[in-house]
Amino acid sequence: MIDEISQRLLDRTRPMRIHLLGVAGSGMSGLATLLLEMGHRVSGSDRVTSRETERLQLLSLAFSSPHSAEAVSDAEVVVYSSAIKPDNVALVAADREGIPSVRRAECLAAILHTRKGVVVSGTHGKTTSSAMCAHVLKKSGRAISHYVGAEIPVLGANAHWDEESDYLVAEGDESDGTLALYRPSHAIVLNIEAEHLDFYNSLEEIVEVFRTLLEQTSEKIIYCAEDVTARELCSGCEGALSYGWDDADFTASDVTEGRGVISFTVWRRSEKLGRVELGILGRHNVLNALAAIALADDLGVDFSLVARSLASFAGAKRRFESVYLSSRFRIIDDYGHHPTEIEATLQTARSLKPERIVALFQPHRYSRTQRLAEEFGVVLQEADIVFVTDVYPASEAPIEGVSGRTIVEAVERHGNTRCVYHQDLTTAHHVVGNLLQPGDLLITLGAGNVHEAGRKIADDLVLLEALRSEFGEGELEARLYEAMRRHTTMLVGGPAQFWVEPRTFPAFGRAVVFFKERGVPVRVMGRGSNLLVRDGGIRGAVIHPAKGEFGEVTVEAELLTAGAGARLKKVASVAEAAGLGGFAWMEGIPGNVGGGLRMNAGAMGLETFDQVVSVMFLDEDGEIRTRSRAEIEAFYRNVPKLHRNYALQVIFRGTPAGMEEIREEMLESRNHRRSTQPVAASAGCIFKNPDSIGAGQLIDELGLKGKRVGKAEVSAEHGNFIVNRGKAEASDVLRLIDELKAEVKEKRGIDLETEVQILGEDQVSF
Repeated sequence: MIDEISQRLLDRTRPMRIHLLGVAGSGMSGLATLLLEMGHRVSGSDRVTSRETERLQLLSLAFSSPHSAEAVSDAEVVVYSSAIKPDNVALVAADREGIPSVRRAECLAAILHTRKGVVVSGTHGKTTSSAMCAHVLKKSGRAISHYVGAEIPVLGANAHWDEESDYLVAEGDESDGTLALYRPSHAIVLNIEAEHLDFYNSLEEIVEVFRTLLEQTSEKIIYCAEDVTARELCSGCEGALSYGWDDADFTASDVTEGRGVISFTVWRRSEKLGRVELGILGRHNVLNALAAIALADDLGVDFSLVARSLASFAGAKRRFESVYLSSRFRIIDDYGHHPTEIEATLQTARSLKPERIVALFQPHRYSRTQRLAEEFGVVLQEADIVFVTDVYPASEAPIEGVSGRTIVEAVERHGNTRCVYHQDLTTAHHVVGNLLQPGDLLITLGAGNVHEAGRKIADDLVLLEALRSEFGEGELEARLYEAMRRHTTMLVGGPAQFWVEPRTFPAFGRAVVFFKERGVPVRVMGRGSNLLVRDGGIRGAVIHPAKGEFGEVTVEAELLTAGAGARLKKVASVAEAAGLGGFAWMEGIPGNVGGGLRMNAGAMGLETFDQVVSVMFLDEDGEIRTRSRAEIEAFYRNVPKLHRNYALQVIFRGTPAGMEEIREEMLESRNHRRSTQPVAASAGCIFKNPDSIGAGQLIDELGLKGKRVGKAEVSAEHGNFIVNRGKAEASDVLRLIDELKAEVKEKRGIDLETEVQILGEDQVSF
């Protein structure tokens, strides 16, 4: 079948009609590119549209989604990827109609056999090495076709067909035995390890597949002498060329690593060829470069052209790819998913001399995780902090007892590296991004979709770093994904996308303007005492004015000035020390001044605005203004002026009083709170009091105290409080609120209205 297809592909007078199943994948999209550029009529289908399918459509691919029987109705041959199941509707239709169907590798072999093939094989490093080979030959002035397993910026795409080319450089996949299909002119063997044991039974079986490839290679075998198995297999082959650190045909010496480059001297046996400066990092890439050098030398390419080409090689996507770089942070993404690959990648990361290496690792396949857990446990010690997600299955069925936790336990057995299991990849960037410190290098590792987490962090760091650059030292602190459960008295809530802590009033104003000019939503949050943040967190910026000018409280005569971030408890304490009465009621309220003003908080018959003289606030235009009490309308738990303006500072009026009198009032307030409100974590009163009866009394009369959802419970001390009995989720609290409202409505006909502010997203959206 392969030879038949190969002959048909060569017949330009009668283009073939070919359909590709799973065309969005990197391997299949490469095939589509080759076939389209060869002039054939190509269609393809997949479950989703992607950037690759959009690119291919510009090359005239007829794309459809999802898979369908109609898409293959007029095809001469159907090509399918390893991800396609036997019951795929299009594959079944092709079989029913008698349309031949072949695997991806069989189609590649058919294309390869139309040219002199250079097959780059090995357990690791195939994509980078094949891209290097293609780049070096292309830059030397040769017409070259190529097929590699990832997007290669310097090559323009993962595949390209040049009608004038004599050679096709292709990455050969050994994972399913199809490596034995190829009959190349040149075979490069990078390494051979016990991998893909979900398909093979032993290393010996893998070696046999490589042996078949070598037996079918017509001109030259090139192999890495540093790999024991590759050396044992290849060294006896007639005319084989070896490369390595020493005792090989091509060697590298005087290796020097700098920032972003690695240079070395190349020797051909005893002959010094010259110096190479490689545009990608890592000693393992020196070996990859030697493979390309050996190939180019065998094909007669002048070394000076080879050296110049390698200097301009920029690497492949997801192969130690720089995702983000600033003076404070660096983010790297790498496809490595085998211990050998990860060891080399982390060593390369360490050569950049970061303060810390933070690794986010997504294990790939349950079988590999189970078999190589101890090896992973050893190589991950090279990182300072490791986060491990759950396993990316790659179509494998789960294995009982095997998960990302398997890797964590192995890391803990083999050293002291801090290792954290975070099962859900969709929220892993929140935990990792919040942990990052200046000088850190974050590296995402794995063959699945772990790179998405690094790119989300990178996207948000762009904005955060731009914010920081506009402020001087000490004016502001900012970080990503701060968990709101750390900043609410209920101790629930997802993260804030951007968490900002200004220290001065002007810094606050400039931060608000910065985000609003960029269309980023802004929330101002105090102590979070009357706040319930949903589990999905808060999209946009949360500004937390608590320190610096915002935390200051001063007294002059009968006037007390307090920043919006000062706790009401502190206001009461400062007033007491100054002999100023009228503030004792604040002792019993857990919030801060800003929240008290916004909600016109109160207790013991008093409200915040009963004592306000004036409020300084930031208006919607970013201007700082001051308004007197007479200019501000204040209602029960509602101050309209502060819905869209942000309080910065307030002046309260007190009444001089004796110390003993103030102490008694403070003690009364404290005791009142203790006797009427729960000690457990809460957000204060959940509901506003209806006109006819207090909300707490109403809930008590209906016997709803103690009602629970998850770890959220109606307080036994006060019916209008919901308390967190330990790691409750916001969803637990919200469901309990809904159930209370429904029961009160059904039994008393009263519509309860929440007093607590409810913010944020139900699910993660950033």
